[in-house]
Amino acid sequence: MQTHSTFLPPERTLMGPGPSDVNPRILNAIARPTVGHLDPLFIELMDATKQLLQYAFKTENALTMPISAPGSAGMEACFVNLVEPGDKVLVCINGVFGNRMVENVERCGGQAIVIKNDWGKQTDLNAVEDALKKDADIKVLAFVHAETSTGVRNDAKRLCELAKRYDCLSIVDAVTSLGGIELDVDGWGIDAIYSGSQKCLSCVPGISPVSFSDRAVHVIQHRKTKVQSWFLDMNLIVGYWGKGAKRAYHHTAPVNSMYAFYEALLILKEEGLENAWQRHQTGHKELVAGLEGLGLSLAVDAEYRLPQLNVVNIPDGVNDAEVRSRLLNDFNLEIGAGLGEFAGKVWRIGLMGYACKPRNIDHCLTSLQKVLK
Repeated sequence: MQTHSTFLPPERTLMGPGPSDVNPRILNAIARPTVGHLDPLFIELMDATKQLLQYAFKTENALTMPISAPGSAGMEACFVNLVEPGDKVLVCINGVFGNRMVENVERCGGQAIVIKNDWGKQTDLNAVEDALKKDADIKVLAFVHAETSTGVRNDAKRLCELAKRYDCLSIVDAVTSLGGIELDVDGWGIDAIYSGSQKCLSCVPGISPVSFSDRAVHVIQHRKTKVQSWFLDMNLIVGYWGKGAKRAYHHTAPVNSMYAFYEALLILKEEGLENAWQRHQTGHKELVAGLEGLGLSLAVDAEYRLPQLNVVNIPDGVNDAEVRSRLLNDFNLEIGAGLGEFAGKVWRIGLMGYACKPRNIDHCLTSLQKVLK
């Protein structure tokens, strides 16, 4: 019979596509005593978390909250609340996560109209506008801001401008962008947005921040059909994350994970949004210079690369899996494999949140150099 003992993981350096290294302050926060999910002190923490999340998203949206589940639940929350059977949704695909948006549209009974662009390239704004001109019945424009599978930054500001121009709602995937690059929910007119706790916020996985504009809330409140997910129905959740000391029971929040998420947002506020964006850009430049010094190249044009998720071409004759395995086993360093069309062709090196620091960059470059030799 197999015997079991306490699980004691090694201390890895996480430089893949997520999760990222967790700040020790956050690990300390999650270990604090658990209180009830309706305890007055926890309600105060919820209010403070909401305010810090509004800061991070650059929004005054009243319906801004962390969902008690990972980023995929945030994605589903946006679609199940805003898409009804028969609704047309224009989805931009230039990587894995645009395809997941299509899955959500179809499971809501909606009709997905797809704009596809090559992996490693930005979404074509002209193609998006042509599609919106062609069909006035399109209700939602959905796209990924920072495509984790390709390392591409899509032009969220201009895509949202197109959505407004053609009277569409916008749904934005900001899982990898929140806290890492410029993001302005109110300034860009984003209607629904979701992210994750484990990327540039350097929190433990399992929390998905979302925000809905007043316009989106109006659509949710005037649906013809019930939201197909009970757990993710914003009409119900708002009673728990709403105003005032009295909250309606909806679910038992992951209390300790919320301690951690609050601490992550507090750390971001202390650093300052613009400073965090600049730190990621500075680290990116240092990493790229080092990679080029090793004879490696990046798969994405410099104009729209993500500083927090660097996609590196694997040289001919180099065994992808062997390199990643040696980095993990010999150097306790995790980098990511390619997905989809990039599988076996690229490595994905994350510089997200707490992991974006000179020590990690030096460790990554030195370890890569030794393995490639």
